[in-house]
Amino acid sequence: MLEALSRSEVERRYSRVREALGRDGLDAALVCGTEYTGFEGQVTYLSGFQIVHRYAYVLLPVDGEPTIVFPAEARYVGEHSTSWIDDQVFADHPGAWLGDRLRGRRVGVYGLDYVMTVRDFAALREAVELVPWDLEFDHARAVKSDEELASVRESVRINTEGFHAFRDAYEPGRSAARVLAPAERLFVDQGCGRLTMNMVLVGAEFALARDDIVLGDFCIPSLEIAGPGGHWVEVSRALGAPSAEVSRMLEAYEEYFEAARTGLRPGATAHDVHRAVSKGFLGRGYHLGHVTGHSIGMTMIEFPKIGEGVETELEPNMVFSMHPHAISADGRECLYMQDTWLVTADGGEPLAGLEMKIF
Repeated sequence: MLEALSRSEVERRYSRVREALGRDGLDAALVCGTEYTGFEGQVTYLSGFQIVHRYAYVLLPVDGEPTIVFPAEARYVGEHSTSWIDDQVFADHPGAWLGDRLRGRRVGVYGLDYVMTVRDFAALREAVELVPWDLEFDHARAVKSDEELASVRESVRINTEGFHAFRDAYEPGRSAARVLAPAERLFVDQGCGRLTMNMVLVGAEFALARDDIVLGDFCIPSLEIAGPGGHWVEVSRALGAPSAEVSRMLEAYEEYFEAARTGLRPGATAHDVHRAVSKGFLGRGYHLGHVTGHSIGMTMIEFPKIGEGVETELEPNMVFSMHPHAISADGRECLYMQDTWLVTADGGEPLAGLEMKIF
């Protein structure tokens, strides 16, 4: 169960989203969530409800009280009493119910392209003007409150302890499942519940930590969790003996780390930060196999991303996951290490406090 929020924090979230709705000439926000680890948190953000099964919608009008809508064919999709929203609807056809409720309105939808079910979209589009609204919703929640930052820091603490548990269990020749197991036990014991997505890198690709994957002299874990407050973070370091090529990648990582300290500051654009932190990798001829960084919160990947051409200006108390994925020219070697950063008036603060090195 997620930690309870203050009423002032709930109202702060609604106020920011409603301000964005008014700016964009919309009557309501419809936030879609589904059981997809790391990508259901937008529903939690607006309702306190954590999806366990199927999907759910949160309807937040510019004026009036919010509603959370569940599909009636699966009466249990989570612990409904954990939501602070009183108006809970179990609809035989959620799209048809929402269409009747919103007929003639202009509605900003988070998850229109990737999350909303086909049957609900088919019903809604006949009655409602649906406006894709992922980026706008994420921008409205990108600046974290003090209450949220306390949750972020707790998640970072848990994830960092999990990394050390993984590190203590790591030995060449052990299976990935055996090495990850102590960290996963710690994550569950510390209140993460289902909200973990942890892997290892094999070559330049991600893989689940299975018994048939045997770790060698060099290991790259990818550790991504959300603590009791529901805020996702990513913290990890490589382990073992790197090759000469990977040692060169580490040099670029050291340069990125210093560039992020100075670059993640109010007024800088996401494009500026991307250029600064990727310079050392691209200058050495490496490919970047994953987005350089992205806003992170109750959904694992949020806008703005740290990337080419993203002109969003950073603000204090934005939180970013940074993880340049350096891949060698032949595609056979890589380095991928993760940090969760806070934007402050003095620049970027890496919240885990881990040295930038291969342990």
